Amino acid sequence: MKTKTILTIITALMATAVFAFDPPPVGSAAPDFSLTDASGKTHSLSQYKGKYVVLEWFNPECPFVKKHYGSGNMQKLQQQYTGKGVVWLTIDSNAPGTEGNITPEQAQKIAESWKTHQTALLLDSEGKAGRAYGAKNTPNMVVVSPEGKIAYEGAIDSKATPNPADIPNSTNYVKAALDESLAGKPVTTPQTKPYGCSVKYKSS
Repeated sequence: MKTKTILTIITALMATAVFAFDPPPVGSAAPDFSLTDASGKTHSLSQYKGKYVVLEWFNPECPFVKKHYGSGNMQKLQQQYTGKGVVWLTIDSNAPGTEGNITPEQAQKIAESWKTHQTALLLDSEGKAGRAYGAKNTPNMVVVSPEGKIAYEGAIDSKATPNPADIPNSTNYVKAALDESLAGKPVTTPQTKPYGCSVKYKSS
């Protein structure tokens, strides 16, 4: 009987762990978080209520991330939509000592040398924000509505390769979700399967 009870508890804990890494359903409330940027300034999702917010999971060493930054595709998107009042938060959830983890100094250098246009590059070395969103890949993209609801979650586009040459022939799901949302229309494709490098979370 005791063995059965222990197995039940273990199964429940495993289910909880898996669930914790599942992204919140589209249409549900986007989990709030509070993270510091490269200059030490704190940003919380709740402070941007009333605006569209893009969350972009980031790893500067990932070939899939380099695909979109090396080509200028990500910077172009950031500039286009922050220019329309959208808040763009780039988040690094990789743990210290793993590929992709960056210090505040490194984050500042990357933002300058890569000529990025996000609102802030946020450091999440504890992985709390990443886990709350079930972010598994870099890039993993989320669009949050002004009401604080998840409007889109998944891949940046339809070509799951690290090849920049595939960008012009792909469907950019984030651009489509933002364009439709800003026009007051429902998002045609609200969820896709993200692709890229795995987020290297801190072991709990």
